[in-house]
Amino acid sequence: MSPITLTSANFSAEVLECVQPVLVDFWAAWCGPCKMQSPIVDALCESRSDIKVGKVNVDEEFELAIRYQVNSILTLMVFREGKPVCKAVGLREQEELEQMLAEC
Repeated sequence: MSPITLTSANFSAEVLECVQPVLVDFWAAWCGPCKMQSPIVDALCESRSDIKVGKVNVDEEFELAIRYQVNSILTLMVFREGKPVCKAVGLREQEELEQMLAEC
């Protein structure tokens, strides 16, 4: 399964109403670390069927970035039961993302 492209139109249904934990990658096309993070997030999505993974392009979905106080790119957030429970800024290895999901 591939990460879902998240927008203001589908964020509520795909993230806030989801029963599974959701890892959200807030990224931008001009961000070098985001380009390095993308295949790591994709691999995590492929290896885990118990979570949902989505990506928000902050240049196209500025409102979502503001709503969730994304002040730096790249930002990764874990949502559970419709609420953000963890936030990490900067490049993370897959093992670090796995640990973040386990602890949140």
